[in-house]
Amino acid sequence: MPKAHQTQLEIDLGALAHNYRYLRSKIAPEVKFMSVIKAYAYGNDSVEIAKKLEDLGTDYFAVAYTSEGIRLREAGITKPILILHPQPVNFESLIDNCLEPNLYSEKVLAEFIEIAERLQQEGYPIHLKFNTGMNRLGFTEKNFHKIHEKLEGTKAVKVVSAFSHLAASEDWKEREFCLYQITRFQKFAEDLLDHLDYRPMFHICNTSAIFNYPEAGFDMVRSGLGLYGFANDPAVNARLKPIGTLKTIISQIQDLKEGDTVGYSRAFEAKKPSRTATIPIGHADGIKRIYGHGKAGVFVNGEYAPIVGNVCMDIIMIDVTDINCKEGDEVIIFGGPQHVTKFAGDGGTISYELITGISQRVKRVINQ
Repeated sequence: MPKAHQTQLEIDLGALAHNYRYLRSKIAPEVKFMSVIKAYAYGNDSVEIAKKLEDLGTDYFAVAYTSEGIRLREAGITKPILILHPQPVNFESLIDNCLEPNLYSEKVLAEFIEIAERLQQEGYPIHLKFNTGMNRLGFTEKNFHKIHEKLEGTKAVKVVSAFSHLAASEDWKEREFCLYQITRFQKFAEDLLDHLDYRPMFHICNTSAIFNYPEAGFDMVRSGLGLYGFANDPAVNARLKPIGTLKTIISQIQDLKEGDTVGYSRAFEAKKPSRTATIPIGHADGIKRIYGHGKAGVFVNGEYAPIVGNVCMDIIMIDVTDINCKEGDEVIIFGGPQHVTKFAGDGGTISYELITGISQRVKRVINQ
């Protein structure tokens, strides 16, 4: 792979294919696969990721908001796209772009049916969200009957799937609660089927649940983080390939005397003659201030270089005192020798937050 000459996120579609096939190998052949590519495909490139996954045979896509789905449609993506958190103000454009809404309350179900009827839709695909304990979105037992009331009075929509979300599928200490959620979801599914003359798909498994609760595969599974090479289990992590490598270069090297300080608030003071390198990436690019003051570091020519002082908006300083390097040399923030999980953990956060926070001003480089 060529050396970087600027700050860039290199995206390996071969690794994406490996992860997709590995995840798919863990589910029954008849179970469908929904690829979650919200938030620019977890900070990568949603269009390029979607095109590759469509070629690989994914059955469904999921994004958070209507605008994300429209972007995929405009790029030529044809597979069904579930909008996980649609807003009523976007329902018309959602229909115009053949996107499928998650309807999670009496209010949004009624509003969507009203608009679908006005636009003379018949059997428009919708998804229903059940709240089994996550307590974010979804129908509960208390208002479940409203679903039947609304559906019985219209032909404008058709339920293509009903789903829920496990709160802690990665944590074995929460196994009892996860099993409770699965049982509760089964009851929701049975009640829904009692009121329909057709059978929608049912799904509850996310990436961790694919491995930890295979018996709950139902008709489809959803995977987001796993596609990008991460899981919440070291054993599974070892079988996946992170698809992104964040790189930059050394802009300048500073030779410091004992007592010299570096950066805003003079937050780093050299305790001995030292060398620091300045690299063109900062908190505006997604490498937040939490990584400063030696909490995390990067790799220069295979050697670990801790971040010194405060992370600036566009610049980070690293300690290269004992590293043979020069201006223009490549720096790896994460990927290769630096696993995302390790880097994120050093800053006290999680891989989700790190990778989804990489700014869109960072150049994406697609490697087939």
